Amino acid sequence: MNIQKEAKKLLEKNRRITGEHQYTIPSEEHYPYQWLWDSCFHAIILAQYDPEAARAELRSLLSKQFRDGMVPHIIYWLPGILHMFRWGVEGTSSLTQPPMIAYAAWEIHRRNPDKAFLESIYPELLSYYRFLIEKRDPRDHHLIGIINPDESGEDNSPRFDAPLSALHDISYKEHLALRTRLVDANTECNFDAETCMRNYFWVKDVPFNAILVENLRALGHIASFLKHGDGEHFANLHAGLIANAMRERLFGGGLYWSAAGANYTLLKVATWAHFAPLFAGLYSEEEAEHVVRTHLLDPETFYAPFGIRTVSKKEPSYRAEGYAEGFSWRGPIWMLSHWLIYRGLLRYGYKTEAADIRTKSIALLEKSGFRECFNPETGEGQGAKGFTWGALVLDMNDE
Repeated sequence: MNIQKEAKKLLEKNRRITGEHQYTIPSEEHYPYQWLWDSCFHAIILAQYDPEAARAELRSLLSKQFRDGMVPHIIYWLPGILHMFRWGVEGTSSLTQPPMIAYAAWEIHRRNPDKAFLESIYPELLSYYRFLIEKRDPRDHHLIGIINPDESGEDNSPRFDAPLSALHDISYKEHLALRTRLVDANTECNFDAETCMRNYFWVKDVPFNAILVENLRALGHIASFLKHGDGEHFANLHAGLIANAMRERLFGGGLYWSAAGANYTLLKVATWAHFAPLFAGLYSEEEAEHVVRTHLLDPETFYAPFGIRTVSKKEPSYRAEGYAEGFSWRGPIWMLSHWLIYRGLLRYGYKTEAADIRTKSIALLEKSGFRECFNPETGEGQGAKGFTWGALVLDMNDE
């Protein structure tokens, strides 16, 4: 199997054009829409061999930005398609997703410099990150809250069980009912996090904030390149403030944990979220060594025959065959988490361990094809077929 050829073929197959907008859907089978961080990953991949398509991906994504700066996590471009989520407003969702846009934009420019492109999207980028910092941190503690598990990109991860009042062995039907009630509360609150939504679900998620830190740094690079001093100051200031706040409120026992509520109660569920701070360089060298050797590479917790489990094998919520029960983020491997971990490992100089992640990722694609996620014990594919995240292996290199 020629992975590079098949990945490019899949992205081409999943490309869509609606009016003047060009974008890529994650999967024809299950996800016929444009999604926020999916488009960012598509742009990162496309930047390597089709930069104009990469730029089009972000232009399309930002075309539906809200007046307050929020970028919705789904755009329903085609009329008549059954919306997966009841919170769709004016052809979009009313939630966001982990903010990968600035990183993707800078990656496109790094590989194929285009000042005019960065200038054209810079106001929208700045507006989005200002929204997160000004609207999702009402107590000015420098940690950004999410108002729904879907904003993490991991709707059924067990680290959200406590805030949802869900048991670890909850059924999919029961879990969906809890999330549906949360959506009803979202709607009644008009999705206002500052005054209402934080009373129902308010989580300071580790991957979301770690990704935000790294993206604010990317925004700082963009602003510096464009000579926008105020934007550069804003981005670098808040990258530092959020990193410090994560250390102060989300760090314990040598690991970062997500937290919930006004008192920042740590959500002590062992998930791959422990490794997301590697992507942003938030661990010290000594801490990273402990995280990698003691947790990431432990076969009894995260290190599986076919890659990194998204939930520790020791957690009662762990389900290798999660997707069969509707629980895709309670154990199965996802290429996204592999990519973030891979990038984090390289950042700290763990080239051998990063190469192992890449090798296992390719092996999964060769065994099961471009699937949504994978059984970590057997390598069998789960969920949607023709799923674009597998193409992230093209960005797993030692640059």
